[in-house]
Amino acid sequence: MRGIVHTGDGNAEITDELEVRGPNPTEVVVRMVAAGVCHSDLSVLDGTIPFPTPCVMGHEGAGVIEEVGSAVKAVKPGDHVVVSTLASCGQCPACAKGFPTRCRVTIGNIKQPFTFRGEPAYNFAATSAFAELSVVEQIQAVKINKDVPFTSACLIACGVITGMGAVMNRAKVQAGESAAVFGVGGVGLNAIQALRLVGASRIIAVDTLPQKEALARQFGATDFVNAAEGNAVEAIKGMLPARGLYNPGGVDWAFECTGVPRALHDAIDCLDWGGTAVAVGVPAPTAELVKPIMGSFVYIDKGVIGCRYGTARPHADFPKIAELYLQGKVMLDELVSQTYPHAEFHSVVQDMHDGKLARGVLTF
Repeated sequence: MRGIVHTGDGNAEITDELEVRGPNPTEVVVRMVAAGVCHSDLSVLDGTIPFPTPCVMGHEGAGVIEEVGSAVKAVKPGDHVVVSTLASCGQCPACAKGFPTRCRVTIGNIKQPFTFRGEPAYNFAATSAFAELSVVEQIQAVKINKDVPFTSACLIACGVITGMGAVMNRAKVQAGESAAVFGVGGVGLNAIQALRLVGASRIIAVDTLPQKEALARQFGATDFVNAAEGNAVEAIKGMLPARGLYNPGGVDWAFECTGVPRALHDAIDCLDWGGTAVAVGVPAPTAELVKPIMGSFVYIDKGVIGCRYGTARPHADFPKIAELYLQGKVMLDELVSQTYPHAEFHSVVQDMHDGKLARGVLTF
């Protein structure tokens, strides 16, 4: 079957020499129809996210249930599903409390369900959406309304839930609060539209590419700061000034969606007193945050929190997002800048590097 395999040294090989095993009792086989290309996929290729090879890439997929294991009850062949990256156990204290992103078994959950040219191949993010067929745990296959097109539905699996969940699940932003979003990519755009949905009073989009402004405003941004032209922190504080010591003024919330350490520093610095920065983007494993504690946090009651995968509850959040899309309240189609046959993966990568895409989607 066809797929895209990371073979090491930054190489992504488009191949038809891939095989996948059948499902274990609690697993399902998904025939992938569409898969978004996320910056995390590129981070595997460039080594920012270390990963063993060969591995079958992709983690933002949607498709049709092809086959189910003997113990599977939740889905059946023919169901349309979005595939979550969270292969959670469903039984630990975190899962029982509704926090599958804190389930310990979801970290380092690497298997070898594939064979590439006769040798075992790893899955990526427990998903491997860049393959015609992938085998995942049944808890990862979230059934959605068949009226949602696969090319839009696949984005729910990562970019949409990561951005929207950071706002709604992790931060729980309230109507009337202000926010800045650093990075107007797939994740940042969804943070912006979630802020619009919850009624944020000021939504400031920040990016180094001026062409991102129109898209940011389409999704709900009230303001845009071109970080390539000046000091983004000063620009944000100038929009929401206050009087006093310790650099007053700024936003209630700042969402860092790029994984660039410098951007997280700026996200913290642009906060008003009592504000919170949310680290959403994935940096290199060696990245560090160094800030003066008193002036940055203690005396002004500011904070910084991490957010994994939008603090998602996939079986609650994915269908809800799909329903909001069908009601015209969540934009998914508008996120898809272009679709590509899977064999044009390298074109997607180049277009991402050139800043042309909100999201590029591969089709099988």
